[in-house]
Amino acid sequence: MAPDKNHKDMIKPMASIHQDILKFKEEKKLIKSTPIFAPAGQSSQMIIGATKESDLDIIKTSTTLYQKFNLKRVYFSGYVPVLEHKNLPILGTPVPLVRENRLYQTDWLMRFYQFNPQEIVNEDHPNLDLEIDPKLSWALRNREYFPIDVNKADYHLILRIPGVGVKSAKKIIAARKFGALNMDKLRKFGIAMNRAQHFITCGNHVGARDMDSLTLRQLILQNGSSKFSANFSPQLSLFQ
Repeated sequence: MAPDKNHKDMIKPMASIHQDILKFKEEKKLIKSTPIFAPAGQSSQMIIGATKESDLDIIKTSTTLYQKFNLKRVYFSGYVPVLEHKNLPILGTPVPLVRENRLYQTDWLMRFYQFNPQEIVNEDHPNLDLEIDPKLSWALRNREYFPIDVNKADYHLILRIPGVGVKSAKKIIAARKFGALNMDKLRKFGIAMNRAQHFITCGNHVGARDMDSLTLRQLILQNGSSKFSANFSPQLSLFQ
């Protein structure tokens, strides 16, 4: 794609910056006047869709960057064809914005929701579902975990309920110390109940058990609870 560029030459400065960040942190422990090097940390951007890489390939690479260089963020930007070339996508076929959206949501799941990358994308599911968010997609593929009793489950499991965000999960843990939670109380926590109701047990409510995943998926899509929003901003966690 870019014959004048070399992969090693691009990685080398990232490694150098990472080492300098670590070095300055150690020096500051001894000398408080030591200036802060790269106070915002290091980030990188991946251009997606210029080649036929899968979402699994992208997530593997971003995970390696996080682990190897302790990046603050990995950003994703869809390739927009501007030149005609046999190795490039055809003009007028930009990467769907929803694909960027799903990659950002996956990044959020790994960084804030305690998901491992291979739970979201793997050899059996190398590409993200463009119709539903990755947490809902995971839940539909792993129905054995559901429904989850929100009055008994630990924080890790509650985070995995579609429709429940980090703030909502913390509210659940804190509120149930003062009494059993019911559906009315959960609605006050800002939970997306049109999704969550199918995956939880709460009081007299029992989520979907007998409904197969395909039927449940169609039901949720009909309600429009997991469709892509054109107003999505990758800087905000708009999905749960």
